[in-house]
Amino acid sequence: MGASQMNGCWHEIELHLSKTLDRALQFTHKKSLSGGCINKAWKVTDNENKSWFIKTNSPNLVDMFSAEADGLDEIRKSNSITSPKAIAYGRTSNCSYLILEYIDLQPQINQKKWSGKLGEQLAKLHQFQSPKEEFGWKRNNTIGSTEQSNKPHKNWTSFWKNERLLYQLKLAQKNGYSNTAYDNGLKLSENLSAFLLDYQPKPSLLHGDLWRGNCGSDVQSNPVIYDSAVYFGDRETDIAMTELFGGFDANFYDAYNAHYPLDSGYKVRKKLYNLYHILNHFNLFGGGYASQAGSMTKQLLSEI
Repeated sequence: MGASQMNGCWHEIELHLSKTLDRALQFTHKKSLSGGCINKAWKVTDNENKSWFIKTNSPNLVDMFSAEADGLDEIRKSNSITSPKAIAYGRTSNCSYLILEYIDLQPQINQKKWSGKLGEQLAKLHQFQSPKEEFGWKRNNTIGSTEQSNKPHKNWTSFWKNERLLYQLKLAQKNGYSNTAYDNGLKLSENLSAFLLDYQPKPSLLHGDLWRGNCGSDVQSNPVIYDSAVYFGDRETDIAMTELFGGFDANFYDAYNAHYPLDSGYKVRKKLYNLYHILNHFNLFGGGYASQAGSMTKQLLSEI
């Protein structure tokens, strides 16, 4: 969404934020930020020299921002790790928007110390569990721009099969996934119990999209997580994604395991959990993710 399209949005966003904060404000500076491929991001400064982080997209995507705001609130309730505070969200005739507190992200001064703190605090986040002892969440949200189904289940295998693996497989079939790969995916979905024998995960609060690009450091070198896709699920899914695209060092994993040790079966299950994200990448971007997902499925079937 370009600057010309945004011209009709800024005044309404100003009014909404003024009403939320109960003070008259005006935006004096707007800077477009790079890095996101789904939303447009802005650093906006007001007449009292306070900055805000604002995401914008098309008007029909306001529910995506509403769910993100709820997810950030959920993380903040855990008192475990820093995440931006959601201030307000809404829709104009030209855009939808999400207003967040602005956190000035900085390079890590001490990478080892930062990684260890991130591992420790993520372990604390994962110990915050569903009060209803259910897997899922109170509402659907998005993973990237794909809707993520969070229908509650009492059983983790049922949740992962129906709300994660089958959900993405059905989308992939519509997007040109081969019949062979799709059939193999269905076969895998019918045999998930083979990977979960004698393993009963608790419904932990998850970030849901935990790759290195969704973590940062504030000016005090505290870890910050953002762009979440929260739900209550097996904590191994968050850890698995940290390995999918790299960027997390040994200090992170050592600290996490020191505070909340992983089960020995994680090494096999992590491929199962990352298949969800690779299928989603195929559904979002196409290309070589189809062959990668097909190869992962074959490897998992060979483990049965």
